[in-house]
Amino acid sequence: MSGAEHTQETEHPEPAQQTQQAEHPEHGPILELVRKLHRDQEAGRRFVPGETPILPSGAVFDEDDRVSLVEAALNMRIAAGPAAQQFEREFATLLGRRKAHLTNSGSSANLLALTALTQRELGKRRLRPGDEVITVAAGFPTTVNPIVQNGMIPVMIDVSLRTYNTTAERVAEAVGPRTKAIMIAHALGNPFPVAEVREIADEHGLHFIEDNCDAVGSSYRGRPTGSFGDVATASFYPAHHLTMGEGGCVVTDRVALAKVIESLRDWGRDCWCPPAASDTCHKRFGHQLGRLPKGYDHKYTFSRVGYNLKTTDLQAALGLTQLAKLPEFGAARRRNWQRLREGLEGVRGLHLPEATPGSDPSWFGFVLTVTDDAPFDRAELISFLESRKIGTRMLFSGNLARQPAYQDVEFRVVGDLRNSDIITERTFWIGVYPGLTSEMIDYVAASIREFSAGRR
Repeated sequence: MSGAEHTQETEHPEPAQQTQQAEHPEHGPILELVRKLHRDQEAGRRFVPGETPILPSGAVFDEDDRVSLVEAALNMRIAAGPAAQQFEREFATLLGRRKAHLTNSGSSANLLALTALTQRELGKRRLRPGDEVITVAAGFPTTVNPIVQNGMIPVMIDVSLRTYNTTAERVAEAVGPRTKAIMIAHALGNPFPVAEVREIADEHGLHFIEDNCDAVGSSYRGRPTGSFGDVATASFYPAHHLTMGEGGCVVTDRVALAKVIESLRDWGRDCWCPPAASDTCHKRFGHQLGRLPKGYDHKYTFSRVGYNLKTTDLQAALGLTQLAKLPEFGAARRRNWQRLREGLEGVRGLHLPEATPGSDPSWFGFVLTVTDDAPFDRAELISFLESRKIGTRMLFSGNLARQPAYQDVEFRVVGDLRNSDIITERTFWIGVYPGLTSEMIDYVAASIREFSAGRR
């Protein structure tokens, strides 16, 4: 394994290759060379302990992924097109949602999800500057940034150690007279008690944005994460459960809200024509909106202040082949996590992670917290692991309230943030992604055990 990404071979039935070449026979020789290139690059890879990097995360590609991306490039599908539309349909179906809209990143998906709830279509329920949105202090910035970027007030609550998620009780305690929404992410693939939080949102009439970027393929009470929120988001960055290189998605069951999301994503335009179409509504020059003259071209009529956060068909073509492997990827993540958990049982000086009760996580990573009485600190352990080419990562931002970006940001804290501070001082995570083999996992566990045993 080398570089930032790892590839692995799977079997590919001959009919799929024949169909691809039958549609574009002139591409057949090129695509066969692409498959051969992939196999040649994979041949002879082996794990050398202490020399081969064990990455905390990464994309896992097979030859179908490579061929799909090249095929899209050969067809010059450089903007969103049929692959993007197919991915949106399949991803919505996977989560049991009615609508899905691809974006250029999971961070953009979060921005769109919250911004859509500020639009006039929501009437009296629209979010406005000064409204409060409940979130957690220990997480990734782009769950919280859309709240700030829309002029609202984050309400920071703490999380629990071992699950690294907040609790329904903490969420309920944080609801105040100015609270209008909840926006929380599942921590490293481990679901927070999302059904209970959904109930709190319904009880108080709050919007609920479910950040599912780190947990695609996880479930809670038998339902997929990403299926609980009024709006939910996903990320397809290389570190995530499936990848497009860059990419994200917003899903919802509310068709009217989906139209708002699409408009905001696509410059804020009023038109809903797909790429290369010009008159889907059959009245392209028949509208009169705002102070524009009657008949002004609907393709250039803008009904909201939006963005350009679209993806491309090249990305979506890769996403489609990755999506087919999501169950396989999830099984590998669970297998690696469980093997590491068993390998580290009883190690002195470390709190080991636990799944949220009622959940089935598709783990993003394996979280470790150094105990307060350990004979070593986090920096010493991380330095030891990195010296053995075992990659580590912080639990993202730690306590966001301590980050320099938020020193001038108005927010409210409910309860103490003691565990978020512990995460900032003593927590990190290591990899379980599908590119890691059992041999690698065992080497990581043995290295940590050796380190702990050598400290007095």
